[in-house]
Amino acid sequence: MYNVIVRLMSQFQSILTRVLAVFAASALSVIGAGAIAGIELWKAALMAGIGGTATVVEALARAYMDDGVLDKDEINAAFRKVDKRSTSET
Repeated sequence: MYNVIVRLMSQFQSILTRVLAVFAASALSVIGAGAIAGIELWKAALMAGIGGTATVVEALARAYMDDGVLDKDEINAAFRKVDKRSTSET
């Protein structure tokens, strides 16, 4: 039982830190565009970060709804949706 809890906590930590990385990468990618369009920097970054994060969370939720389990391939597939430079294998 202890091993299962440790594995789940490790998986949760990995997903959470990857979601934060998605937020940061999405936010940083719009800084120039927001400045050109006259949108305040923090607003452009916040909206882009939320959009990227929402895409990942939705994909994870849909994968979980399918069978009640998130495996490594489903998690990686969810994050590949927002990583334009990702290869087919992570």
